[in-house]
Amino acid sequence: MLDAADQWHDRCVAAWHELADRCQTTEAVVTEASHLVSRGGAPAALPLEFLLSVGIPIIALEQPGHEHAVRLMNRYANVPMDYADATLMVVAEALKLDTVLTTDRRGFRAYRRANGAAFVIEL
Repeated sequence: MLDAADQWHDRCVAAWHELADRCQTTEAVVTEASHLVSRGGAPAALPLEFLLSVGIPIIALEQPGHEHAVRLMNRYANVPMDYADATLMVVAEALKLDTVLTTDRRGFRAYRRANGAAFVIEL
C-alpha cells in the first residue's frame, strides 16, 4: 500500500477502497510492518503514521488474548504462524470476522476460524 513499486501495490489500493472502513489491525502487525519497511529503506514510522492518518483501529491484546495467540502459534507451528498472524486470528475470532486483507496467502489459507471455516482472503 505504501510502496508504489511493490508487486502488491495495485491490488492493495483496489482492495483498500472497498475495505478501508472495515479494517482493523493489531500492535504486533504494526511492529512487523515497521520492521519490514525500515529494512526496505523507508522510515519505520511510516506504517503507523499511515494507520493513524486514515483512522484504522490498532488493537492491543490483553492477557487471555496473548494466551490464545500462544495456543494458535503452537497449533500452526508447521505453517508456521508468527505472532502478528496469531494476534490477527485472536481479534478476528473475538469480533467474529471472516475476511482478512493480506498478502500472506500461505498462512491464511491454512488457518481456520474457531468454527472451522476458512478465512476469506482479500488480495
